[in-house]
Parts: sequence; C-alpha cells; structure tokens
Amino acid sequence: MKRKYKLLVTIITILFALFIGAGFFAGNYFYNLALNPDTDKAAVLDAPHNVIDINSSEAKEKEERKQWFNKHYEESTIQSFDSLKLHAYSIQNSHPTNKWAIIFHGYSSDGTQMTKYAKHFYDMGYHVLIPDARGHGQSEGDYIGMGWHDRFDVVSWIDNIVSLNENAEIVLYGVSMGGATVMMASGEDLPTNVKAIIEDCGYSSVWDEFSYQLKAIFHLPSFPIMQFSSVVTKLKADYTLGEASAVEQVAKSKTPMLFIHGDNDTFVPSTMLSDVYEAADVPKQKLIVEGAGHGEAESVAGELYWETIQHFLESYMK
Repeated sequence: MKRKYKLLVTIITILFALFIGAGFFAGNYFYNLALNPDTDKAAVLDAPHNVIDINSSEAKEKEERKQWFNKHYEESTIQSFDSLKLHAYSIQNSHPTNKWAIIFHGYSSDGTQMTKYAKHFYDMGYHVLIPDARGHGQSEGDYIGMGWHDRFDVVSWIDNIVSLNENAEIVLYGVSMGGATVMMASGEDLPTNVKAIIEDCGYSSVWDEFSYQLKAIFHLPSFPIMQFSSVVTKLKADYTLGEASAVEQVAKSKTPMLFIHGDNDTFVPSTMLSDVYEAADVPKQKLIVEGAGHGEAESVAGELYWETIQHFLESYMK
C-alpha cells in the first residue's frame, strides 16, 4: 500500500511539474509574441481578423502629411519614472495658443504614424506633441507597456508641457493602444490643465484584449495560459495583465471623455466600448461609427469624426 501511495505521489508530482513547466513555456512564448518589442508581430498583426486595409487615396494623402510633418516637427525628450529616455515629436502652431493636443499611437507603431491626427489638431489651432511609447520608435524600453506603465509617461509629458506653459490647456488623444493609454492615464491625479480626453478604439483591459486574441488567433482558452503569461509579464515587465485595466482607471477619472469605436472592429471588439463608457462617471459622449473596422472610424466617418471632436472640445477648451 505504501509503495502504491508513493508511486501515486510521484506521478502526481511529475505531472504537476510538467504542467508548471509547460505553463511557463507557453507564458514566456506569448509574452515574447505580444510584449517583447524585438520579436516579429506578424502572427498577431497579420491574422485575418486583425488586418487593417489602407486604400490608395489614403496612401497619397499620407505622403502629403508626411511632407508637412517632416517640415514642422522638432525632437523632444524626457526621462521616465523608471529612468528611460522617452522621445516625442513636437509641432508648434504658427498661431499663438495655449492649447495642446498630446497624441498617442497604437500597438507596434510609432509617433510618425499619427500625422493624420496631428495635422487635424494643428489645423484646429493646437500645438501638437506625439510621443513614441516606451519600447516603440525612438523611446527606450525593453517591453511593451500596453498603456499601463505608459500612463505614468503620459503624466510626465503633461508635466513637461505645463512646466513650459502653466496656462496650457491640454487634450489627450489616442487610438487603439493609444486609446487605452489615455484611458489608463485618466485615473491618475492629472493637473487641471488637462481639459478633455478622447479615446478611439481602446481596449477595456489588457487581460480582456489578450484573452480575445488568444481565442481568435490560436483557438485557445484563456485558462491557464493567461495566468502563466501574467506571471511572466510581472517578472519581466513588473505589471500583471489583470491590473492593466482601462475600465478601473476610467472609473476614477475626473476628466470629460469622448469614446469612439467602429462597430465592425474585430481587433478590439466594439463591445469593449460599452465597458469603458459605462464605467466613466464624468461628462461623456460616444461616437459609434457604423461599418468601421479597427482604427478606421476617422476614415469611414469623415467630417462627422472631426466635427464630433471639435464640438466636444468646445465645451472644455477656451
């Protein structure tokens, strides 16, 4: 009997060790796939439900905006709370103003990809700042923050502007991961200079977004892979996938917010808009763009997109 008991314990121990080993192997694989900025993101970005189409007319306009951007931007850098050198593109408006738009890009992108939005805010009379997120573009960082640690970087960029102009009136704007970033920053103790926040197609939480992608791309359940991936993320990037919640941050916000999403978004499901919108206990508005996929609300809605933003901001910006 004792021999059978010992054998059973040995088998259970071996199976448990194999489970833990396999779990950490999977967790490390998915961490590198999603959050290591040096690994190829094709498995994620090229998945059929994640592909974003750009038509030829958009490509031509993009070249024109690129020329405008290259002519006007200046380099700007600050140090993050954890001693990273963070980079941004700064564009001073040709007309005197206290209004600033800080624009945040999406996953596996950089500030140079946000010229479309920068030009619109510039034409609306704003100075523009476009940071490269940590681990992206020219900013330092060996992991992708998905907006969580980036929320502190948002505060640092805000403080940098206010140190140069104490009368600055600031709007935070972000698309996709940038949308999640400004929502996560909304729950911090922001200075009164921040008058409004606009998010476009941001996710409700990193856990929700990764669980969705895990099922959509790999047809895998969230348990136990998400749990192991979260532990690996804590060890390598010092945050857990569960704590990185836009919903919980928005619930603490004191800043008016505009929420935008395409109802045909298959990268960040539009159902996530309901979660963050309902959590917000501030003056708020939402724009759901029919037929728009991920990041396509601006191109599909056209003038309505910017009219909605302008009318929203008129209530809060001088």
